Amino acid sequence: MTTSQPLWRWRELCVALGLPAVAGPDVTGISIDSRTLAPGELFVALKGDPGPRFNVSQRSDRDGHDFVAAALARGAAGVLVHRAVSAAAPQLIVSDTLDGLWKLGAAARARFGGRSIAVTGSSGKTTAKTFLSTALDCPASTGSLNNFWGVPLSLARTPPDAAAAVFEIGTNHPGEIAPLARLARPHVALVLNVGQAHLEYFADWDALRREKLSIAEGLEPGGTLVVPDDLNLEGVQAPRVVRFGESGAADVRLIAFDAAATRGRFRVAGHTVEANVPGGGRHRALTVAAVLACMHAAGFPLVRALGLSDELVPAGRGRRHRIGEMVLIDDSYNANPVSMRAALDSLSAEPGRRYAVLGEMRELGALAPQAHRDLASACARLDGVVCVGAGTRPLYDALRAEQRLGFAEEQIGVDLDALAARLARPATVLVKGSNRVFWVHGFVGRLIQALTVGR
Repeated sequence: MTTSQPLWRWRELCVALGLPAVAGPDVTGISIDSRTLAPGELFVALKGDPGPRFNVSQRSDRDGHDFVAAALARGAAGVLVHRAVSAAAPQLIVSDTLDGLWKLGAAARARFGGRSIAVTGSSGKTTAKTFLSTALDCPASTGSLNNFWGVPLSLARTPPDAAAAVFEIGTNHPGEIAPLARLARPHVALVLNVGQAHLEYFADWDALRREKLSIAEGLEPGGTLVVPDDLNLEGVQAPRVVRFGESGAADVRLIAFDAAATRGRFRVAGHTVEANVPGGGRHRALTVAAVLACMHAAGFPLVRALGLSDELVPAGRGRRHRIGEMVLIDDSYNANPVSMRAALDSLSAEPGRRYAVLGEMRELGALAPQAHRDLASACARLDGVVCVGAGTRPLYDALRAEQRLGFAEEQIGVDLDALAARLARPATVLVKGSNRVFWVHGFVGRLIQALTVGR
């Protein structure tokens, strides 16, 4: 995929930052975290508070300059700082390290000779990015590096000789996607979906639609915007548009989905292909359709996307665990109305008994009560539901009495041993909620342990 050349020559870093080109060590990578830095990497000392230019969930007084010594102790080749530090190490001194990181990202994109693919959406971005990067055997943003520092960092880490690279772009405030898209300059930009997520900071759903579609502003000349077949493109300009979905309007169409075999049949450019759908579910079959659309638009053969492994489903995003006669679907990393309904629809298609442990969906603003209440219809075929978080009360009250397995204000209030004993076997159990409800507390791991003991 790449050569053994260093990621950056020191003179290249100097030129990218607008500094005098002087000699220095080669750099094997870029890091902003002294705890995970690998020997040979450049350490970028960012401040915890980026200032008013960018929106953050939490501003911090921490300063990366305080961790320069720790980074050098781990073998950093040099440091990027905005004030000189007392260390016997090569230093790149700029007026602002966050601006410096953006300059490195722009320079990395300018020297990159492959196809740039950018992915956004209300849900499933990381899964789509993982499917794409695997099919293309190319680098991609790690984790959820999709914001004002994650995108330039991902670009700065991209080898210049890779055939392609996939960048995830996210938002929770207006005006965030377009600048990141212009930095990534994608040849193909995918809007996977637009749902009721992060609406707290948007006037309405249409404002969120416009924000997601602003990814097209970064498209390279002749680039392609890939969108769902039912998404309104009013006000959007793109050199080329490719639609995916299940309707006759889709350029890449999901013709059929076999839930039991987790395989889909797709129509792409006049040809019919069959593909595995990692993790199962119609919503992931549509993600595969989106991946096929991106690969077709970028000019890559589709064959590597047809046999994607189930192991590619990221942790917390629908990964399946088997515990005796129980199957637990861990979708606890995040949730919004679109992804929640998709997960519940997939659960309803599972054989045998079906249970759900549902956490509240956050950042929905005034829409939250109705959005939770509306999920009752998607739970209609379930044998039982546990609701966690104050926001789920409208949903719990809307369930049938026989479906109510318990309500808790917080995850710590769920008696996992009692729940495990109450679930009839064989069965499938879904755990899904916003990140701070289950994921950060390791809830699924503890539930798996309770189910294992209770077998």
